[in-house]
Amino acid sequence: MSRGTIQVAGIGKEFGAATVLDGVDLTIAGGSFVTLLGPSGCGKTTLLRLIAGFLEPSRGSIAIDGAPMGGVPPRRRPLGMVFQNLALFPHLDVFENVAYGMRIRGMAAAEISGRVSKFLALVGLAGFESRRIGQLSGGQKQRVALARSLALEPAILLLDEPLSALDLQLRRQLQVELKSIQRQLATTFVFVTHDQEEATMLSDTIVVMNGGRVQQVGTPGEIYRRPASPFVARFVGDINMLDGRISAVDATSVAVSLGGTKISVPRSTLVGTPGIGAACQIACRPEAVRLGHAAEGALSLDARISALHRLGPTVKAVLDTPLGPLTALSMADTPQGAELAEGKTVRLSVPSDSFTVFAST
Repeated sequence: MSRGTIQVAGIGKEFGAATVLDGVDLTIAGGSFVTLLGPSGCGKTTLLRLIAGFLEPSRGSIAIDGAPMGGVPPRRRPLGMVFQNLALFPHLDVFENVAYGMRIRGMAAAEISGRVSKFLALVGLAGFESRRIGQLSGGQKQRVALARSLALEPAILLLDEPLSALDLQLRRQLQVELKSIQRQLATTFVFVTHDQEEATMLSDTIVVMNGGRVQQVGTPGEIYRRPASPFVARFVGDINMLDGRISAVDATSVAVSLGGTKISVPRSTLVGTPGIGAACQIACRPEAVRLGHAAEGALSLDARISALHRLGPTVKAVLDTPLGPLTALSMADTPQGAELAEGKTVRLSVPSDSFTVFAST
């Protein structure tokens, strides 16, 4: 078992009559960067606070490196935490903010000085030791909070939406640096966010949560390409979703009726237990929708472009089709992208393995 492994088993948490977490099972590998992702109120921050020891579960257990954490106070757990509000001390300079936890633990002055210098350099704040907190920018304050937690060299670092208050450019910069620091230290990072792009950029593993339950655990690529439920499909990235019915199933393929259109897709794209004639939802990402008269695929039909939206180097086409509205994403500076125009009729197709079929159960 790698240092910093977290095991969550059957965790439930109620506040009065409200159930916030309901039967959460999760193993976080030591040395990994894991993000708890979900909408507000899904239980991700509550789960983080349970791991930290600020809350006790209503049922279930949490272990770190195989040691049960029931009744163990936060200060005795092998972890640090970076809060959304940072909780820095404005009356202390940067050096003393970073040194604070080490002084509380009674470390020797020479060791404290060495660690402060090491971790301020790691977060890009060497030479800032004598600055007051009020003299720092928002990004610099974030770095001080990170250095303060890392200076205690915890096996695990918990981060509760620490970048949410920053402007987009600074946030992107710190995301890159945060991932680099995690790789250098091989510390387990557990990060909470509702930002799908942030989760995808930072994480080795994403835990998608909703309604107090874990919906899916996987790499960013797995979550995006093969969502385990319609909720995950809609929450992580843009998605086209069509209603259909399963008309046939065999060992290798699934036939789906979409109104008067029938398509066949690989059995591997099916999620759930199929029943012939059962309702289903069939999903594909906008970038899988190919536009052009020569296009071929499981789904192939004519569509009218009702709107175009330029998104940096890409163009998003909103399409009116006999099956309902679909969106396609193309590179703008290509012949295909340049030929798109509102009101134009185009041929679209979607490769069969680009679909996910969610069977009703």
